Amino acid sequence: MEKWMKNDLYIFENLIDEDIRHRNVSEISRKNNLPDMAVSLAQGQFLYLIAKIKNATRILEIGTFVGYSTIWLAKAIPDGGLVISLEYDESYAKMARENIEYAGCSDRVKVVQGEAIDSLNKLIEEREEPFDMIFIDADKPNYSTYLELALRLSKSGTVIYGDNVVRDGELCNAENPDEKVIGVRSFIEELGKSKIVESTALQTVGIKGYDGFTLSVVK
Repeated sequence: MEKWMKNDLYIFENLIDEDIRHRNVSEISRKNNLPDMAVSLAQGQFLYLIAKIKNATRILEIGTFVGYSTIWLAKAIPDGGLVISLEYDESYAKMARENIEYAGCSDRVKVVQGEAIDSLNKLIEEREEPFDMIFIDADKPNYSTYLELALRLSKSGTVIYGDNVVRDGELCNAENPDEKVIGVRSFIEELGKSKIVESTALQTVGIKGYDGFTLSVVK
């Protein structure tokens, strides 16, 4: 086992208390041979802490998968708060709702199934109240579009987190034809050109491999 994986396991053991209901989501994913797309335990706790530091009461998640990160975010908000999570795949959305209910978070989570761009446009058309935090973790080719629409659902101080942007180190490779790499490069370039957000990006290594994330705040 690589050292960075051992370090992650040490961090999990010493810093993070994952209750049995939350751990059940990971076990269901493994039993159903689902792709390993959920955030790690440490990353989930990191999202939770960002939401807590922000005192977020309204969170938008773009990309639910089976609800693992959704539950972390839901646990960070107070009673009366809301996480709206968007998921394209109908089977994932169904599983996410079941997992969220099992975790005791159904009262503060709304999973919306359908094309995320359509769902975002509908939220805008319905004049949805701005969100305190937005977590982007869906199909990478559309990250720039998600950013454009997310900014219309933001306010001054909104925190925007973009996941999986380093792509095993290929972010810097302008010659890589992978549409996911092209998508995250466009996303980061749009963040850099934006006049209404301040942003950074950090590389990560651990049990999920070599990747990274962006962190932005709306001015």
